[in-house]
Amino acid sequence: MMSSHLIMRRVLLTAAQNAVVTGFVRRYGMRLGAARFVAGESLDECVVVLRRLNEAGLLTNTTVLGESVRDAAMTRQVAETYVAVLDRIQREGLRTTLAVKLTHLGLEIGDELAYENIRRLTVHAGELGNFVRIDMEDSPRVDATLRIYRRLREDGLANIGTVLQSYLYRSEADLRALLPLRPNLRIVKGAYLEPPGIAYPRKADVDRNFVRLAEPMLLEGGFTAIATHDERIIAHCIDFIRAHQVPRDRFEFQMLYGVRPRLQTDLVRRGFTVRVATPHGRDWYPYLMRRLAERPANVLFMVRNLLRA
Repeated sequence: MMSSHLIMRRVLLTAAQNAVVTGFVRRYGMRLGAARFVAGESLDECVVVLRRLNEAGLLTNTTVLGESVRDAAMTRQVAETYVAVLDRIQREGLRTTLAVKLTHLGLEIGDELAYENIRRLTVHAGELGNFVRIDMEDSPRVDATLRIYRRLREDGLANIGTVLQSYLYRSEADLRALLPLRPNLRIVKGAYLEPPGIAYPRKADVDRNFVRLAEPMLLEGGFTAIATHDERIIAHCIDFIRAHQVPRDRFEFQMLYGVRPRLQTDLVRRGFTVRVATPHGRDWYPYLMRRLAERPANVLFMVRNLLRA
């Protein structure tokens, strides 16, 4: 039987494709609460948030929101925008890295264009002492994403990481194939609507697979980003880290801007490194709908703001 959480998730991700819902949320979403999850529509607005989070002891990453660009010239403009973001991070002295989607950089057109753009960003970030993570998108993009990640590593670029999603059956095999690289991987549950033929439909199975991915990464990987707000998984990982004496410089916890901020600061007070994903940009709608689909509490937050309005 499908859980109420999964039903809500499917409803929201399906609604994200509805023209009426899209129009309403794009028009009123920032006023009704999207700003809780998105650090502004401009880089100037985002820098203020990044600095505040850094001052609270939190590391950050930022993304220029956008995906599925099918114009080659536009993908190069996106890459140019990211170069400017890296330069601004450097000037501001922010403890902030980049997270990027390959479909924003040309993957819908072809691997070569996406590789060209992400390589440019990774090289520039390396010159500035910074780091780039390739976000994982929906299942049809997994193979291409991992191919491009491997290619960058083969180029000798070490300041690059990617993501594995624990709701996909394939992720354990993908991890085993990547471990010889001592990769820098973020482990997440997954935020896209996937069919049960390729993804675990039950939350309990997704959670168990998260732990199955995190444990070998902590022991054998290069660097592990434990990206969850699930306190049971966090507690399990902390116990595992302590039992196996995993050095503090080989992992961090990652969470989303606007989600469980008290948990974030509590982990910092306990001596753990926490990085907050802090996206910005005008194309925030798909990102917001995935955040609403992940946690019913996020939907209630938006509804309360709607009623107040």
